[in-house]
Amino acid sequence: MPTRLVTVVSVGTLLSLAACSPPIGVSRVGARAVYRSLTANALSTDRASEWTRNTVNSWGLLGPFDDDPEGALSALREIVTSGRGGSPEVFALGELSFLHAKDTGKKAYYLAAAVYTYAFLLPERRQEQPAALDPQTRLAADLYNRAITLAFRSRDGRTVELAPGTYPLPFGQVEVWMNPGCLYWGDRRLVDFVPVAELAVRGMRNRYRLPGMGAPLAARAIPREDVNLARSLISPRARVAATALLRFYDVHDGIASGRLSSTLEVYTAYDAETVAVEGRTVPLEIEETATIALQLADSPIWKRELWGFLGRAQTGDQLPFLLSNMPYERGRIPIVFVHGTASSPGRWADMANDLLADPWIRHRYQFWFFMYDTGNPVAYSGMLLRDKLTEAVSRLDPEGDDPCLHQMVVIGHSQGGLLTKLTAVDTGSRLWNSISRIPLAELPASEDFRTLLGRAMFVQPLPFVRRVVFVATPHRGSFRTGAWVNGLLRRLVRLPGNLVLMSRDTLSQGRGAFYAARTTARIPTAAENMTPGNPFLEGLAAIPVADGVPYHSIIAVEGDGPPEEGNDGVVAYRSAHLDGAASELVVRSSHSTQSEPATIQEVRRILHVHGAELQAEGLHCVPAAP
Repeated sequence: MPTRLVTVVSVGTLLSLAACSPPIGVSRVGARAVYRSLTANALSTDRASEWTRNTVNSWGLLGPFDDDPEGALSALREIVTSGRGGSPEVFALGELSFLHAKDTGKKAYYLAAAVYTYAFLLPERRQEQPAALDPQTRLAADLYNRAITLAFRSRDGRTVELAPGTYPLPFGQVEVWMNPGCLYWGDRRLVDFVPVAELAVRGMRNRYRLPGMGAPLAARAIPREDVNLARSLISPRARVAATALLRFYDVHDGIASGRLSSTLEVYTAYDAETVAVEGRTVPLEIEETATIALQLADSPIWKRELWGFLGRAQTGDQLPFLLSNMPYERGRIPIVFVHGTASSPGRWADMANDLLADPWIRHRYQFWFFMYDTGNPVAYSGMLLRDKLTEAVSRLDPEGDDPCLHQMVVIGHSQGGLLTKLTAVDTGSRLWNSISRIPLAELPASEDFRTLLGRAMFVQPLPFVRRVVFVATPHRGSFRTGAWVNGLLRRLVRLPGNLVLMSRDTLSQGRGAFYAARTTARIPTAAENMTPGNPFLEGLAAIPVADGVPYHSIIAVEGDGPPEEGNDGVVAYRSAHLDGAASELVVRSSHSTQSEPATIQEVRRILHVHGAELQAEGLHCVPAAP
């Protein structure tokens, strides 16, 4: 073929191929793949977001960043400080600094990422404030939060060490001040800050996080000096959700000069949910769920459940105790959770977690948890509950001038429901008469034992308990108990030594004084108290809740049959039902219904009703702003 003809054919072929394959085009890959590409960033992948890549590429620095990241960052900073760049470049500096720190482990670049993202989120001119719906705004906050966590990470990587000092930056230094008082929380001091963003949570139904600025942490709250732990409502092993905020001053000038000043601030979830920064109200990033899980993971209360029922747990704790999730704060209504047999406050974790996610509830209520040896006689445990509540209210409000503290809601599950009822009944002599043939004054007993029996069996309603909730409560007994079970438990359960000692002479000399013959030989266990037909149980069931105290029933029933004929595997509906309840909800659930969504939603509804009724009476229970 002649040369000219070959050339013409070749050119024609190339033109034909070019016409079939344009240099720009698209291919269909699906929305999910496109979304993953558009939302990838330094936090979720090993590459920067499309926003940062576009910005850096427009200055010809994307390729140089791969070869010389520190040089490219320096060049991009010069673009910003010279006035040629703006918010997009500041954002890019933050994300690329974070990415480089992640690649090299250089903490100075994590601090730089915090500086740049702070400057992006809080620009000098209000009109440059990034839009709330702009996904870059959320990403910048997440980068800032993680950058703080990693900049102050401990050497072993398990905690965050919050301390003042002078810290290096790639382009200078930052002075960090810190008020030691921000580490105080009631009668506790905050230590051992664990970053919750790195914790996977298991065993809890839901995980909640309040989005905002600041590193979300779980702090251990240790007692301050001279704290009387026996009188404190906060657990010695308490964890509290906290947020570390690094507040920069004149951050834009500092980026240019290389000398920055800042304050490291620590807030607990109960101190504040927002802070004022640069004249703006900024939400704090807070997570309660992982904090609750972390505390319970290390807690000895799980050992207390079965072995505590048997009276044989050796955890170093002196039962009973009353614990709170926060220091006392005037203007909050206590909710008291009382667990059931062979159980512990840990079984309320899902409910507490979900209720704390409701801002209306968490701003108005404080959570208290009662733990006790569940093998003890019900009347004895009920007395201990009343004593603990009375002592706490008297100590926290000695003048009686916090009306919200006196609007208490008590919620009891299973046996805990029987204890709950014993906070809101006027028994007179009826409860005693249900178990004994003779008046208490005629019982052959020591003065100490007669006094104890009087406190346990002659009950008046606590004036500060204003509403009670019964959850799967065996008001007429549990069909799981019986002669064989009780006989076994009588050999296994170890009752309090002082109670056994005080009762010994009475039970041997007063044979025939009690209707239940077995009690002449030994004090009954809680299981015997909850056996259908037990005189004590029948006596308590016949006594109504005090007038003026609304009571609610949440009854678990398994299966789809008629509730009236059903049970939850432990308690029958007919045993849990009470006439006259302000409300009754049947939940299709097993006996351990505390974590069921329907149960939690009903408790949530009841708490809203309680607060709304108080407001209608003119009592607004909301703590004063800190």
